[in-house]
Amino acid sequence: MEGLLIGVIVVAVYLGRHAIMSYQYEGNFSALPVNLTEQHKRFLEQHFPYYKSLPPKSKKIFEKRVAYFMDSKEFIPREMIAVSWEMKLLISSAAIQMTFGFPRVYLSHFKFILVYPGKFLSTSTNQMHQGEVNPAYQTIVIGWKYFVEGYLKKDGRNLGLHEMAHALRLENRIVNQEFNFLDEDTLNEWELRATNTMKEIAEGRETFFREYGAKDREEFFAVAVENFFERPQEFSEKHPLTYGVMCKLLRQDPKLLER
Repeated sequence: MEGLLIGVIVVAVYLGRHAIMSYQYEGNFSALPVNLTEQHKRFLEQHFPYYKSLPPKSKKIFEKRVAYFMDSKEFIPREMIAVSWEMKLLISSAAIQMTFGFPRVYLSHFKFILVYPGKFLSTSTNQMHQGEVNPAYQTIVIGWKYFVEGYLKKDGRNLGLHEMAHALRLENRIVNQEFNFLDEDTLNEWELRATNTMKEIAEGRETFFREYGAKDREEFFAVAVENFFERPQEFSEKHPLTYGVMCKLLRQDPKLLER
């Protein structure tokens, strides 16, 4: 447990280096039944730059959305005593960072978030995983060590955003109140660019995206999301058209931070 608490402190200190500008959103967010405590808000202000960079109106929306996400999910500890409020807050903030372009998307199909201290044996593949999304069990699984490491390094690898990207794609296909929120034309354009880039990765002609992105379209999307938020300037320089499509698809532009 001591190591986990140290991990929370380390990532909290380091998160202040990374931020993303966002859009103003419309919607009756004041009607959401929960909100963050002042302690939560201070923590985000100090340690989660995406939140810190938002204008006042959007910041209040982010607070409401994170609070609602936390309240609507069951966080389940695995191989640890408990999931701390800092862990819940950071995982929830990663989810809302991913979905902030979609005011009414909370990944509602996924009711449970399992948190392990590190790698875990997946019941789906019988292999060791760092994280996974299992729609059959309505579950997102996070290896906390790797979640922390994802925010400590700006290398285009971020477990939290990677798994939330998988959940986003699945949520878009599952028929419920959040169904089909990704623009179909933009999604088709994305799929075409993904197919071409995956081929280049497999042939060794593409080096910006890691090799794992060539596994299939779902993994390419998740890998692209990691780079979209962590290395937006380099992404936009090396793949300007693909970057532009992702901005349209996710309805936000991380590169605005660097202006």
